[in-house]
Formats: sequence, C-alpha cells, structure tokens
Amino acid sequence: MSLVKTALACVTTTLVLVMVYGQQKELIGDDCLGCLCEGTTKCNSSIGCQAPFPGAYFCGAFLITRAYWIDAGKPVITNDNPDELGAFERCVNDLYCAAETVRRYLTKFQTEKVPGVVKDCNGDGVIDCHDFAYMHRMGAYGCNDPTVRNTDFYKRFKTCWKVVTEAS
Repeated sequence: MSLVKTALACVTTTLVLVMVYGQQKELIGDDCLGCLCEGTTKCNSSIGCQAPFPGAYFCGAFLITRAYWIDAGKPVITNDNPDELGAFERCVNDLYCAAETVRRYLTKFQTEKVPGVVKDCNGDGVIDCHDFAYMHRMGAYGCNDPTVRNTDFYKRFKTCWKVVTEAS
C-alpha cells in the first residue's frame, strides 16, 4: 500500500506543477512525469547531488545531469541566470524546475528531428510514457537499449504507471 500512496503523492506533486506552470496540453502528461520521478528516486526531492562514479554527477529527484539540463535549454528557477555558477544545481534540486527540465528534454527529443534519436524507444509501435521512461533513464541517443527494463528505476516506474493507469 505504501507504493500506491507514494505514486499518488507523486501524481499530486506533478498536478501542482501543472497549476504552477499553466494548463496547456503537454506532450509529457502529469501522470507520466510523476511516475518518472517515482522511478528515479521515489520522488525524493531532498536527495541533492551525487557523484556515484568518476565523471558522473546527478542531481535532484529526477537525477538530472548537466548535459541533460543543457539539452533541455538550461531552465532556471525564477530570477536565476542559467550562466551563473550553481544555476544547474539550484534548478534540478528544485522539484518544479527539475520537472520542467524533464519535460523540455523529452519534448525536444520527441518533437525535433535529431539524427540518431529513436522516438519509439521500446519498439512497440506506440510512443508513450514507457518510451519517455527509456529516454529519461538511458538518454535520447541510447533510449532503445532494452537493459533499462532490468533496472530498479524501470521496475518502480512500471509499478507506478500500472497504479496510475488503473486508477484512471
């Protein structure tokens, strides 16, 4: 039951994000965004930044890298400067800014023609939240890597997604 509560808390958080950022129709649905957050860190917004191995640096509830943030267009929190030292960390450690970063990243690679990027990451003939999960975890250029299915991230995401879709 704890997973159901966590999934619903993540969905609630993402619904708040929509109210803050507007109500326009987004390519990445709020329920999908909530499950990406759940899959990544169980939506732990106080996780901070981590360097789990040399050359790696992941921050925030979505474990976003600087390259991911740059690909997303360097979103920032209100009144911040994307070129200022620390802007990346301030954004991706803020749940609202981090969610906007994920939306922008996934939207960019799903809507623009980018050589080498597969949009139907899992090859099932449908572009949906599962593809966004692959892309979020493996990156736009490696999203067709099936090993994502064996990760704790994908197992948590899939469980969350099942709960959310069965509830709607």
